[in-house]
Amino acid sequence: MNKIVPIFFLLITASCHTPVEQKGLEITNKKAIDSTVNLFVDGEHYPFLYTRLEDKDGEVLYEHTAKNNRLLGDQKIDGDTWIRVWSMSKIVTICIALDLMEDGLLNVDDPVTKYIPEFSQLQVALTADSNSLIGTNWYAEDSSRSAPCPLIYVPNDSVMTIRHLLDHKAGFYYSTASRISWPNSIHCLDSMMTSQDICSSMNGEDLITKLSSLPLMQNSGTDYFYGLNTTVLGLVAERASGRSLAQLLKERVTDPMQIKGMRYDLPEGETMLPRFCGKDSLLREAKAGELNIFGHNIPDYEPAHELYLGGEGMICTADGYCDFLRMLLNNGELNGYRMLNPETIADLTSPHTQLYNPYGHNGYNLWVSSDSMRLKGQGDQNLWIGGGYEGTHFWIDTSRNFVGTIMTQLYWVYDGAFGYTKDGRIRGEIYKPWTGYAFKN
Repeated sequence: MNKIVPIFFLLITASCHTPVEQKGLEITNKKAIDSTVNLFVDGEHYPFLYTRLEDKDGEVLYEHTAKNNRLLGDQKIDGDTWIRVWSMSKIVTICIALDLMEDGLLNVDDPVTKYIPEFSQLQVALTADSNSLIGTNWYAEDSSRSAPCPLIYVPNDSVMTIRHLLDHKAGFYYSTASRISWPNSIHCLDSMMTSQDICSSMNGEDLITKLSSLPLMQNSGTDYFYGLNTTVLGLVAERASGRSLAQLLKERVTDPMQIKGMRYDLPEGETMLPRFCGKDSLLREAKAGELNIFGHNIPDYEPAHELYLGGEGMICTADGYCDFLRMLLNNGELNGYRMLNPETIADLTSPHTQLYNPYGHNGYNLWVSSDSMRLKGQGDQNLWIGGGYEGTHFWIDTSRNFVGTIMTQLYWVYDGAFGYTKDGRIRGEIYKPWTGYAFKN
């Protein structure tokens, strides 16, 4: 098991080096960053934006809130506000799985069926003429076709492994795929997921039963396809450890590293922010069913509901999430506790998928930027980047030793041509004094 870093080791390490007084990182253009952040809220592209930067020791280098008073009134938005972070849950679950691997409870090449034998009969969906759905340009031939339905189903011809879950190669998918990986929705698959009502599952065991009846998008290991793979990884972690994902989060992340503001259920006395949508060219509260990544319902964050979606289900404060990011920045350690070894962090961020992408590469669901980000005035190279379904965003800068988050709650950005540039524009303004490059789309 991981242990607290011994105090005597810290003292010995400190005594071996002559202390050197170093000036910390300074954000010299705070007003310019404020103006960029405000631009997206004043233009009614977002209901609010909260931007926060912290150095490796947790010192707040910059924070700023811009808020739409028409939508949020006197609602306070700051580093302690609870946010639905969706896919920013993924890197947390991945780190828990890597921690279990370090303790010998999992192996990256283990078959998933070792822990979830219910998946031994999973089928793969194909087009009616037996072609793979991945890479099939079915929508270009006839724009009247809304999907390659009806489908046929064949057995998965490869062994699904933990590595496939980490790399999004296992074949699990999201409903309404047009928002994730496809230009159009595959309605016959969407309807199957909707019928299973993923978010109403009582717990992980119930979810496994539901997922075992759904087809995969591809034979496992074939290609990168972004979907429910990390949620399945969380189910594997539960089975391998005999603990719920909420317990694993508490025991392996938040308690030993003293992180507050990171959990699956809403604390007593707290309320969640409204869900917003810009789909009708008007920024407004979202209607029921509009956040339809699972086909219909979404997580409810109720303490009594023991379903923990490792890919999508966490709520966090910006303060709490920055603490977790600082663990990664500090090579696996925070507040005297080592969660992951440095070699594990190196593996987490090394190239795994999208190896020929000019904008960077994917580690284990963690994007590492190339120099194109600097040249486009959107940041710098070698940033570790991720985000979530309702517009949340984070990055880690290991060369300047700080982490950043941009928090909001919005599905479907109004005026997407400009609105979807928020992360690049805000980050670009932050980095402009260092790189000298202005934002380019």
